[in-house]
Amino acid sequence: MILGIGIDTIEVARVAREIVKSGGFKERYFSAGEIKYCEPKRGRALNYAARFAAKEAFFKALGTGYRGGLAFKEVEVINDQLGKPGISLRGRARGLCRKRGIRSIHISLTHIKNYASAVVIMEG
Repeated sequence: MILGIGIDTIEVARVAREIVKSGGFKERYFSAGEIKYCEPKRGRALNYAARFAAKEAFFKALGTGYRGGLAFKEVEVINDQLGKPGISLRGRARGLCRKRGIRSIHISLTHIKNYASAVVIMEG
């Protein structure tokens, strides 16, 4: 049974500006694993933007936004050996998903020159 669906689109330039101007932006919103994945990429802003969109889509699917003590770093976008994206949860985000009976989270990411988007589907 589907318990939540979320979608988000973000301008890549907005994320690129934040990376440059805002000290600590990456560390505030992304896990060490996500930073390690994105930094060596030629289009690192595209990859950061897609992950940011995924986190926003996750919070929309959850129906809470990121209030109530939830943090962006509690939601980590990971990739399997073939590159398929997934989500790994920590902290309050993990506990809230368990409490709501969410057993499976599906994610799809896409990006082009100017935009990145993500869709998250939660099943219980």
